Amino acid sequence: MAQTEIRVGGLGGQGVILCGSIIGKAAAIHDGKHATLIQAFGPEARGSACSAQVMVSDQPIGYPYVKHPDVLVLMSQDAFTQFLPQLKPGGLVLYESDLVDPRGALPAGVRSAGVPATRFAEELGRRLVLNIVMVGFFAGVTGLVPIQAVERAVLDSVPKGTEDLNMKALRKGYDYGREQSTQIC
Repeated sequence: MAQTEIRVGGLGGQGVILCGSIIGKAAAIHDGKHATLIQAFGPEARGSACSAQVMVSDQPIGYPYVKHPDVLVLMSQDAFTQFLPQLKPGGLVLYESDLVDPRGALPAGVRSAGVPATRFAEELGRRLVLNIVMVGFFAGVTGLVPIQAVERAVLDSVPKGTEDLNMKALRKGYDYGREQSTQIC
């Protein structure tokens, strides 16, 4: 595996940083890879732009900043608009399909898949787990980190008493991602 650059983008309050953290933790702690995480967010606690930069590699990582992501995980239209120009040619865009409309904006050769993560989270009873649905979707589509490693990272990262809900959210996103992965060109 070569180094994989991932940028997660959305709005404060959507769990963007936790999403990136779980991906990195799954890779580094539970799958024996190297990973880095850089986070950025606006001064407001909720509603402002927010992003996480994650690097995953089999080798030590010398420079932790994502310049040209291989994968974008996007949870808002603003994040889509801001980060799409940085995507590597032939990269992968994973997006929250009820909040992001990529039609007509994707460059030729870019692969994409959407998931109604907010809707899935609401069906599970808590809108706040949309980020965990996105983590599962990422794992299901990319296969970058085994689902068992992601499960352990989620359990390490979520508040006590919410483990069952978060595991359901993860599984919902993962199963949907596995279905979608067969349709991505």
